[in-house]
Amino acid sequence: MNAMTRWDPFKEMDDLQTRFAKLFGMTPPRPENGGKEWMTVTEWTPLIDIIEDDKEWLLKADLPEVKKEDVKVNVENGVLTITGERKFEKEEKDKKYHRVERAYGNFLRSFALPDDADSAKVNAEFKDGVLKVHLPKTEKAKPKAVEVKVT
Repeated sequence: MNAMTRWDPFKEMDDLQTRFAKLFGMTPPRPENGGKEWMTVTEWTPLIDIIEDDKEWLLKADLPEVKKEDVKVNVENGVLTITGERKFEKEEKDKKYHRVERAYGNFLRSFALPDDADSAKVNAEFKDGVLKVHLPKTEKAKPKAVEVKVT
């Protein structure tokens, strides 16, 4: 007697994603331990917005509870790299952690600079847990209005 099983394409996608995560040494994205939750998260990546206007490119990175000294911004060979670390609080004798869901540890984000970004004038500021990296546009990249005369 043959048993029929229902094909679940999402399960196959989850399995593939888990295999890639293990291959590259990352934490699997979904619980696979019999449906139980993983209680620790070993890696994290800060969320980043990229905004463009006439004058510059602006990257805004959410880095809550990260100290300014623990963040580095580097530009090299047309690549902007943001690295840092969010450190785990030390467990105190009068406190017990029942659940830790926020991620801690080292992070790294890299972005290829747009052709119109002036890498020599990169500027960064850090305030209230938000890192802002300003990438001014080159003069030649700024749009110029040209008046066309009709004769």
